[in-house]
Amino acid sequence: MNKLLLPILLLPFLPHAQDIQRYQKEVETIQKNNDSIWDATKPTLVFTGSSSVRMWKDVQQRFPDYQILNNGFGGSEFSDLQHYLDELILDYEPVKVFIYEGDNDISAKKRPRAILKLSEEILHTLQQERPQMEIVLISAKPSISRWHLRRKYKRLNRKLSRLAAKTDGVEFVDVWTPMLNHRKVMDDIFIEDGLHMNKKGYDIWQQTLKDYINLNTNPN
Repeated sequence: MNKLLLPILLLPFLPHAQDIQRYQKEVETIQKNNDSIWDATKPTLVFTGSSSVRMWKDVQQRFPDYQILNNGFGGSEFSDLQHYLDELILDYEPVKVFIYEGDNDISAKKRPRAILKLSEEILHTLQQERPQMEIVLISAKPSISRWHLRRKYKRLNRKLSRLAAKTDGVEFVDVWTPMLNHRKVMDDIFIEDGLHMNKKGYDIWQQTLKDYINLNTNPN
């Protein structure tokens, strides 16, 4: 085989080899929007991750005592977030960051062990660059459309929980359990696609996350 052809043939098997920049324009839009609302003199909390965060349009209004930037983007995975750690997190020097990834990783048939390895790399980078920043890993959520993958999601959540437990400065918050009713996912907390949440779904997130918002974070 022609050696020049080999890298080309391998490209389809490399994760995001062709689309590592797929969210570049969206990230640039987020940055431009933040330029108009971010006050660098105030303590900042960043929410980032995939569309469950991106579509949480009123997260700032739900927690008005804190300056919150919603830097959720696309249908992102951990690998996408790793590519934009500076642009979405570190550039804003947050006192705390909430990360929601893993939902789309499992749907993309990535193994929980591989997802965990990537999350470990991300945590290491963040803590190296900003040691005092608190990090909260939000568990994968259950959903109607992906309920058939629940065992893999639960396995991933266990791994992320253990990772947080053994890593100083990192916490894990379980949004999976509060979204269940007798071990079945609630059916009235999603919009029509059965994946993304409606107001009732975000009400659950607000109640579950409120103590983590307040933990060791002084808005003054």
